[in-house]
Amino acid sequence: MSTATPPARTARPRVEGDWLFVPVPQPHRPVRLFCFPHAGGDATAYTPLARALAPVAEVWALRPPARGGRSRHPMPPDFDALVAAVCEALAPHLTGGDGGRPAFYGQSFGALLAYEVARALPADRRPELVVAVGAPSPAEWTERETRDLDASELLRLTGLDESVRAHPDLVELALGAIRTDLAVSATYRHRPHAPIGSAIHALAGAEDPMLATTGLTGWAAHTRGAFGHRVVPGGHLLATVDRPGPVDLLTSLLTPLTADRQVPAAPRHASREQ
Repeated sequence: MSTATPPARTARPRVEGDWLFVPVPQPHRPVRLFCFPHAGGDATAYTPLARALAPVAEVWALRPPARGGRSRHPMPPDFDALVAAVCEALAPHLTGGDGGRPAFYGQSFGALLAYEVARALPADRRPELVVAVGAPSPAEWTERETRDLDASELLRLTGLDESVRAHPDLVELALGAIRTDLAVSATYRHRPHAPIGSAIHALAGAEDPMLATTGLTGWAAHTRGAFGHRVVPGGHLLATVDRPGPVDLLTSLLTPLTADRQVPAAPRHASREQ
């Protein structure tokens, strides 16, 4: 009879309530990274990132309503209601009792949502780090030129049209989700407020057609913690269903959270990762 130890089983993806998806469970990791999708995006887009970050963090991705497994769930009527709903869903998972230290990662519309959720949470449940990708700062959001884009144009500019072009049904589903999120985005109004204590790191893809890479420094005014900004290879979306995104950079930002110390301050001038 063989006495060899059977290989460890890989934990299956799981859903936590309506709002959260854990694509690659890593229950003993010291960091829990909550990922917020772009307009029209879904939680599954963060599966490659979850696999790549598994050695350092457990990824929990937000499952927005009106798409995917939540296609029959209505989107909250406005941005404030969306923030409140997400805060309620995340709050039980943001303490040290059931998982790692929290950090947020959001792309485009998801970056704005990640920041506003962080700001709305009680101080003792805020993330230690917010990584904002491809988005102007909250104070500049309502002035962005893309506010009048229609869903088809946004699908093209994000580079996702090529992945769904051959499937008309997928195109319509993607456009429907984008329209839903654009409608919510249009209700956002920035209100002056004190900066949060969470560290903020703002990123932009060097080939992003929607955001000037010089437009990242506005995020500095929204934190009293560490701030950094960087231009990295890529377009408007860095993490997608086809690629994990800035894994090395995220690893460097998240690793300090595995110890009992703050995220180190990054340079306050724009830098470019080659």
